[in-house]
Amino acid sequence: MEYDSANPSVVRSIKQRDLLNAWLHEFGKRRALPAVADYQPDRIDDELVDMMGFDVKGEGGDARFLITQEGSRLTATYGSEHIDPDKRTNRYLDDAIGPARYARVVPLYRTCLERKRPTYSVAMVQDPDGKDVLYERLLLPFGSAGNVEQIVGSYKAISIEGGFKITNLMGIRPKAVPVIVVRAIIDRDIVRSSTHYRASEDIIELN
Repeated sequence: MEYDSANPSVVRSIKQRDLLNAWLHEFGKRRALPAVADYQPDRIDDELVDMMGFDVKGEGGDARFLITQEGSRLTATYGSEHIDPDKRTNRYLDDAIGPARYARVVPLYRTCLERKRPTYSVAMVQDPDGKDVLYERLLLPFGSAGNVEQIVGSYKAISIEGGFKITNLMGIRPKAVPVIVVRAIIDRDIVRSSTHYRASEDIIELN
């Protein structure tokens, strides 16, 4: 699976750009992976509904991703409302979403782990009414001593056709299998970009 080498401008959502810029700010201070404890973006509480946190367990191709936080809107997106809230965390991503969906998305997580840089993707999917929806995924690596120990993900769904149904959008049996149309490693200009904490004004809000 090929990935484009990109600078931070590849991220379309201004909210995800703010999250990325906060990561870049911490990265720029130490020229190394930031610690998740130091990651404090503005208005983070407003974004948690669309975010997930993972602890990386294992290394390389054997690594698994333990869910430590799951946003409430993602619970609806993946059709997991039937699961007790106390059981939505402390489970592995592969167990949570099943083998077919995991096979489609795990290269994104492994690339973030191996390259130690933010990974961004956009997938095209359809809601239950057949509306085209873009699903944007931003994965941010955190750790120490050059090792990725945590990944924080932001997930945004948008449609140029207006309102759409979020329930089960990325579930076990979505209207259509998501097709990834953008795969990018954000590894260009990240030191220079780390001096700009806020997103630039020419980025259009798509959410």
